Amino acid sequence: MLWRTTQRLTIVLVWLALMVSPAAAQPAAGESIDDLMEKAIKAAVRRVAPSIVAIETSGGTDIIATGPRGQQVRKGAGPTTGVIVSPDGYIVSSAFNFANKPSSIFVAVPGHPQRYVARAVATDQTRMLTLLKIDATALPVPAAVPKSEIRVGQTALALGRTLDTNLDHPPSISQGIISAVNRIWGKAIQTDAKVSPANYGGPLVDLMGRVFGVLVPASPRAEGETAGVEWYDSGIGFAIPLEDVFAVLPRLKEGKDLKKGLIGITVQSTDWYGVPPVIASTAPGSAAAAAGIKPGDLIKEVDGKPVANFAQVLHIVGTKYEGDTVSLKVQRGEEEINYPNLRLGGMITAFAQPFLGILPMRDDPELGVEIRYVYPKSPADTAGLKPGDRIMKLGVGDVLQQVAGREALGAMLGALVPETEVKLEVVRQEGKKTETLTLKLGEVPALVPEKLPQPASQKKALEPRKGAGPQPPAREEPKDAKKPETGLLNRTSAAGDHSWWIYVPEDYDPNISHALLIWLHPAGKGKEDDIKEFKEAWQDYCGKHHLIVVAPKSESETGWVAGETEAVLEAVRDVLNNYTIDRRRIVAHGMGIGGQMAFYLGFQARDLIRGVATTGAVLTSQPKERVAAQPLAFFLVVGDKDPVAKAVAESKTRLTEHKYPVIHREIKDLGHQYLDLPTLEELVRWIDSLDRM
Repeated sequence: MLWRTTQRLTIVLVWLALMVSPAAAQPAAGESIDDLMEKAIKAAVRRVAPSIVAIETSGGTDIIATGPRGQQVRKGAGPTTGVIVSPDGYIVSSAFNFANKPSSIFVAVPGHPQRYVARAVATDQTRMLTLLKIDATALPVPAAVPKSEIRVGQTALALGRTLDTNLDHPPSISQGIISAVNRIWGKAIQTDAKVSPANYGGPLVDLMGRVFGVLVPASPRAEGETAGVEWYDSGIGFAIPLEDVFAVLPRLKEGKDLKKGLIGITVQSTDWYGVPPVIASTAPGSAAAAAGIKPGDLIKEVDGKPVANFAQVLHIVGTKYEGDTVSLKVQRGEEEINYPNLRLGGMITAFAQPFLGILPMRDDPELGVEIRYVYPKSPADTAGLKPGDRIMKLGVGDVLQQVAGREALGAMLGALVPETEVKLEVVRQEGKKTETLTLKLGEVPALVPEKLPQPASQKKALEPRKGAGPQPPAREEPKDAKKPETGLLNRTSAAGDHSWWIYVPEDYDPNISHALLIWLHPAGKGKEDDIKEFKEAWQDYCGKHHLIVVAPKSESETGWVAGETEAVLEAVRDVLNNYTIDRRRIVAHGMGIGGQMAFYLGFQARDLIRGVATTGAVLTSQPKERVAAQPLAFFLVVGDKDPVAKAVAESKTRLTEHKYPVIHREIKDLGHQYLDLPTLEELVRWIDSLDRM
């Protein structure tokens, strides 16, 4: 403790000697270490404050990100923060602050009376930083702390400009330390200073007023503008080193987004730390595939550095961009092969969702996955799998991993690509004999089974998942638990500003996971009678196929607008909180402008939506890249006499180019109307089969 106190005092005195004057290095009579630290913090903030700008946006959408724990985070709402990085008007901020694609961006600079109109120049899509440009000169640029000088335990100040519009006042301050370096695969500094949407885009500063880095949300697994926001207020925050920002600044100034560089491989094991990095598959068209790297190759070195696991590979490659180069050394049998200067690809090298060819039995707590249905002519069918067989293990090469259940099998397959050869350990229904089968994964086909076997559920959704170790006790419903409401129910938000309808089948059983259909009505069709008519069309299917409908109401006279996303998600959360919902079968369904909202919701709420079903609706924006861990499928319907029929067909083409599975149906002799009976029944079967794998 004495050593720490002495070290802290020494740091403060050295700082005062450097920053203020030699005389100030001597503490005044009665001044404590805390008094000196306070002076140091205030002086550091004064030094860096002129380079911290306030950013406001207008237009765009009020998008809400819903994280894995159900928390809500508003994207790009309210004042945000940026850091000047070039005297001629370039400013960097977190890409999170512009995820709502605002129509206007305004920047207030300390010491400048006017607000500047800014334009977004480019985005670094791997470090999630956006570069802005304003018409100003002679702006102050902060000094960067060299990465070589950043140490765990150093005092760190997280700064931001938020609600205080007076830029003469100091920015908001949160004090902490540098708690780790080289996080997020070598891209970020970690701090325990409070980091939140209030200061995303602001600087993380040392006691000399130098900038460690720019504050951003970040995640080691997830990607995109909101990845990492679930750690808000958790004591874990991240900053991109300013030294790295300066290094990539010339490329961003060219106006082209920088994308994550990918080798294009998956590895055999999901254990990224304890298992050697043996390649399971190479993505078609990737750098690895073009070079001739093969499944089974063991990665020995990356850029001349030995690697023992996949995490070490990611730490080296994680800092690189599309177009950068990397060198690999792999071992193939007894031979070591060098692959120098592989040019990394980007996310646009899309590959289709891999397909085993089965539907799993749902709500099954037993270890493994029981097969409910086998798709004809699929890899599973060719390998001889049958309904009732139970998949116990899956692997690539000789490494087979235990399959805990449906979600685990989906995640394991999602990490692979089509054409990957896999092995399955299967317990046959007949005779309970264990066999090991080898098959090659295909692509999810554009077809819907003509008939699906029932039942689809073991009716044990509330029972805990069984495992190889000690079993937890079964979960019992409290004796005084209130029975869930059924029928057509009307709900209103806590604030009373929007409402929605829910239809729950009368024979609802909480032990059965239900699909959830989010009905987004056409313009002017959100009245009670309209919802009752829709319920009548779906009522029998809801009971037979265990499906719940939620129907939010648009408050806009002309139909849905993107700003109503939160109203829709609040209605969805209401259902999720009160009923047993199958997370792999949540579908946004709409007609006309409601269908356009369904497209929007599908791409903006990637952690929730697994299917988008539209009638007479056109995809009006560029599809986002497919995310393996968040499968998304589409069911597009249009009448052949509908004026938008050609545009719907073009929407299908754009989605398939991004490797999304798409069903496209053009109904003969139908105009801009809802589904005919055969297509409605096919849609029901499509929803029932969304957990295919």
